[in-house]
Amino acid sequence: MSQSGFWDSPDQANRTIQSLKDIKRKIEPFRKLELDLKNIEELIQLSQAEDADILGQINSELAGIEENLNKLEIELLLSGREDHTSAFLSIHAGAGGTESCDWVSMLFRMYTRWAESNGFGLQVIDFLPGEEAGVKSVTMLIKGDYVYGQLQGENGVHRLVRISPFDANKRRHTSFASVEVLPEIVQEIKIEINEADLRIDVYRSSGAGGQHVNTTDSAVRITHLSTGIVVQCQNERSQIKNRVMAMKMLKSKLYELKLEKRRQEEEKQNQTKRKIEWGSQIRSYVMHPYSMVKDHRTGVETGNVTAVMDGRLDAFLEGYLRWQRGKI
Repeated sequence: MSQSGFWDSPDQANRTIQSLKDIKRKIEPFRKLELDLKNIEELIQLSQAEDADILGQINSELAGIEENLNKLEIELLLSGREDHTSAFLSIHAGAGGTESCDWVSMLFRMYTRWAESNGFGLQVIDFLPGEEAGVKSVTMLIKGDYVYGQLQGENGVHRLVRISPFDANKRRHTSFASVEVLPEIVQEIKIEINEADLRIDVYRSSGAGGQHVNTTDSAVRITHLSTGIVVQCQNERSQIKNRVMAMKMLKSKLYELKLEKRRQEEEKQNQTKRKIEWGSQIRSYVMHPYSMVKDHRTGVETGNVTAVMDGRLDAFLEGYLRWQRGKI
């Protein structure tokens, strides 16, 4: 950065500055731990007189060090190429009509609360309300460092068991919704798309977005003909902005497809294969006849369903990262 001509290429200069910030962010916690451990050593030497106050301070310092070590361990698990990026998160209702649409709205609220509690930005890209209640499908962009790395384990089918508020006979119902998490493609990850391989349709927006959002054909749907991938965006009033966002989502899906093919090849070589498919739920949320949320891959569970639905997902997100490392 001190070399002459550093700012001749602003884009390269900004990438270098961001790289420096990322390195400092990773190194500084370790330096702090080093200092904390030295302080502990000094306190231990002073505690030979069995001073109760000093012993209490040592225990407090050790608890803080343990917490910081746990955070660093999680960061070390987020070492994939795309783990540091923001993420597109989509939720789609399964079979079950209104029940499943209501379940999608509950999951939408859960991930929104999680994003807000972590200080991440959130932008709704596409929103399709249910015919009677709830949400049929929703796609959002959650912006922040390591969002994709933290949420990647949410891919799959989520199952809800509860007494239905829509059933006059108060019977127990089971609902399903699928969650898809994709990394937001950053500049250094290149995905080439042939314009001839695209079909672009424009239509009138149908979701929420202000009194003028549905007065023009501003919504954009892009179909990638060779793969059959379809993306759409109707959040903005501008057709151009919706097209830009839809292209970004398409690149993310194509990149995820490329990663999935690579993962399948690696898993085939290792004679292991994990499938995420409709009907094979990754997590169950039971509200009746008892309260429990359980991840069927990692075994992580809690009886505090309310806290989970309020976005307290850390135990499940960290559990997946540890489980994933154990599977490699």
